Amino acid sequence: MPRRTSLPVLLASVLVASSALAAPDEEALGKAEGYPICPDQPLRPETRCLVGLVSRWDEIHATRKVPRGESVRPLKRAPAEPAIRYRFANLERPTLDDYLARNRTTGLLVLKDDTILVERYQYDRRPEQRMASYSMAKTVVGMLVGIAISEGRIRSIDDRADAYVPALAGTPYGETPIRHLLTMSSGIRYSETYGGSDDVAVLARLSMGRESEGGAATVAPFRTREHAPGERFNYSSADTQVLGLVLRAATGVPLADYLSEKIWRPMGAKADASWTIDKGGYETAYCCLNATLRDYARLGMLLANDGALDGRQIVPAQWVRAATTPPSPRFEPGQTGALYGYGYQTWIVSSGRERQFALWGLRGQNVFVDPARKLVTVNTSAGGLGDAGSGERLSLWYGVVDSVGR
Repeated sequence: MPRRTSLPVLLASVLVASSALAAPDEEALGKAEGYPICPDQPLRPETRCLVGLVSRWDEIHATRKVPRGESVRPLKRAPAEPAIRYRFANLERPTLDDYLARNRTTGLLVLKDDTILVERYQYDRRPEQRMASYSMAKTVVGMLVGIAISEGRIRSIDDRADAYVPALAGTPYGETPIRHLLTMSSGIRYSETYGGSDDVAVLARLSMGRESEGGAATVAPFRTREHAPGERFNYSSADTQVLGLVLRAATGVPLADYLSEKIWRPMGAKADASWTIDKGGYETAYCCLNATLRDYARLGMLLANDGALDGRQIVPAQWVRAATTPPSPRFEPGQTGALYGYGYQTWIVSSGRERQFALWGLRGQNVFVDPARKLVTVNTSAGGLGDAGSGERLSLWYGVVDSVGR
């Protein structure tokens, strides 16, 4: 007679089984060494250190805790994982197993309403580990700006940055309205190609690399205006960094504390998060929040519900809709120099359907959101800088929507 297994043991066995299959590039990524971390390589690590970097970021970089609250928002679990298929290249109706076998995914979670449909991990990663957001943090900053406006701490998105950050007075960034920082259209000359000698490398060294005193000093090198604010889109992490300085000055508290008070606690996060800080104790607003997949999913579902949870408005609904909609034709999908469009620090998915949007981070980090279907997919990864898997990740998202979005 088969022995009855308790639900916690059963769920644990499912998670272990789902990570037991061979993941791509295991040996190159350091399996034999237990997926090491390399504290002496914080900005451009060897391949063997990537899994350790993206899942143990706050053991390498200085961070500030984002405390959770006492009340945890429970998530249910589907009794069985649904069949999900998608279309990609010449592959014959690939499955989730096929996707994971080809991509350096550290974690994959699909949430519909309050029910987890899929939760998989690779490279011996676990649900309780905090995964690095990279630029997914930008969307969080965008949402915090909306909250600060609703509280009157920021008067208007048409205010200039130097109205809040005196250290930026007399600089092009200081003269830039918050509106155009939100849409990556500051007009400040800035390159982000991830080749190691571009402007984002300078920003990283000055902020998380601690090669400056922090704060306004991290954006001091970027002082040339090429275009009028709002004239054209140019993806720039420095624009978000300035937004972070505005938020810090307007609220009078660190971004991590403001995030905890205004979103992390109210949404019922189960675990503390962390946020990288520079030498001056300022969060790197453009990057590097660290959270569990389940809490990323909770955040995604909060945004799917236009910022509301159980009748409580946590992020203003009008702001969430504005942030996840292109503000003008030049920000529509295909007009930004990318397949995606752009809102306020948030990518707009080109779907031809209802509104869909994504938090997007380097090396393959994503949270995809479909508000109409109350559907969220979280993908964390130890991918390369070129993010070769982005096309298949989008195809998988469309497959998730078609397979379980009804």
